[in-house]
Amino acid sequence: MEEPARDPVAEAAGRHPDRPALIAGDAVLTWAELDSRVSAAAHWTAARTAPGDRVALVLGNTVDFAVAYFGVLRAGRVAVPLNPGYTAREIDHAVMDSGAVLIVGEPAGPPRLRLVTAPRVPDGQEAGDGILPAVKAADLAVLLYTSGTSGRPKGAMLTHAALAANHDQLDRIEPPVVGSGDVVLLAVPFFHAYGLNTGLGTVAHHAATGVLAERFDPAETLALITRHDVTVAVGVPGMYQAWIAAPGAAESLRGLRTAVCGAAPLGAGTAARFHAATGKSILIGYGLTETAPVLTTTAVSHRDKSDSIGRPLPGIELLLRDPTGAELWRDGTPSVDDDLAELDRAELDLDVAASAGTDPGEIVVRGPNLFSGYWPDGSGGPGPDGWWPTGDVAYADGDGDLVLVDRIGELILVNGFNVYPAEIERVLDGHPRVAAAAVVAVPDAESGQRPHAYVVAAGDPPPSVAELQVWCAARLARFKLPGIELVTELPRSPIGKVRKKEL
Repeated sequence: MEEPARDPVAEAAGRHPDRPALIAGDAVLTWAELDSRVSAAAHWTAARTAPGDRVALVLGNTVDFAVAYFGVLRAGRVAVPLNPGYTAREIDHAVMDSGAVLIVGEPAGPPRLRLVTAPRVPDGQEAGDGILPAVKAADLAVLLYTSGTSGRPKGAMLTHAALAANHDQLDRIEPPVVGSGDVVLLAVPFFHAYGLNTGLGTVAHHAATGVLAERFDPAETLALITRHDVTVAVGVPGMYQAWIAAPGAAESLRGLRTAVCGAAPLGAGTAARFHAATGKSILIGYGLTETAPVLTTTAVSHRDKSDSIGRPLPGIELLLRDPTGAELWRDGTPSVDDDLAELDRAELDLDVAASAGTDPGEIVVRGPNLFSGYWPDGSGGPGPDGWWPTGDVAYADGDGDLVLVDRIGELILVNGFNVYPAEIERVLDGHPRVAAAAVVAVPDAESGQRPHAYVVAAGDPPPSVAELQVWCAARLARFKLPGIELVTELPRSPIGKVRKKEL
């Protein structure tokens, strides 16, 4: 008999029906109330679609999104969360590529949405009489469109089991990153795997309380943290940079029990300034849309270490391999019985300690949280042995912790020597008066390529280009030294990643 899919909202309502589930402005929805609305949304969706149909959600971080999303999953349909800030052309591509038969969006959404569109899923008598199927863990739950670093965005296929597996893996961390009694700030967009499963999904999994922020504003989100006694912040580097620069930030952030950062590398300077202001460290995570999304975190290794991405979550196997396919390093535990997993972890610790300090290699992973390939045919997914190459490069340091180097496609070749932009960015971020930095390759007649850095300065007075060049020269080999250009800001995606193509 096939394993049924979990229903985290129903489970949360069963455990804590009267606990606040979501807070949006002055509105507070309990888990029992949310469960009731999700049931109505599920029946409404089932009455208009068939099992396995895709339903596009073009909504921000709102109660409507949560109701529609969990309702689609309960109905045995496939959710396709899309960025409301997309242009009509971008939304049209995802809608047509996924074959969505229903779109739930704001009434003032893009005018070119040609299919059946609902302004919101009703929560009352209009629910309809759709019959809900038995949803299985192996069923497709979500199509998440990747940022499309090469070519057009592709839909990563995540099953109910993959989404749940990532929560099980995080649950095995001690002390817990998120617990049942936490109040979690949900400001990372829900159309991204990080905001969707690590944010909203984690709140439901633990029957915790989520405080919704439809858009990120430093002052407004700090006020939410203070007003609602937020204990966990799920954030991206740009959020922490903006917070620590805001007036009164230290007082607002000091009440956090856990601060988590993902989606993009966190500069050492930002981490240091946060610690100085709050006395707390930021837990750094690494993952991808295709892995639901978390793979590694400093919560597993050294929680105060800001220059690494930690080690794999329990239940994830990870190795580094060189361009020839040879294995350089391995860590992690298979998803097996807990006692056996702990034994494997102890044995692997010995191996890691013996092999710590490796050359950079591509991160390759295996675990139950991995996607099933790209829509519609599952291409590009894990191989027959379950391993999947991420396209990211890292090395293991002397402690056996991973240090993310860069994307394979962002490698800069200077006279044939490998230069990784992230290494230069870390050096610049370490300057006490640098807020952010991004490095890209530019053509060079003599060396083929050379690194060029765009730097957002901070402090009074801000550092000069000459000062930053001296700073880099003391910390980087000569062939890695970048040209430097001071800018007022870096172009970023909605989740805080620098848009290097625009640079």
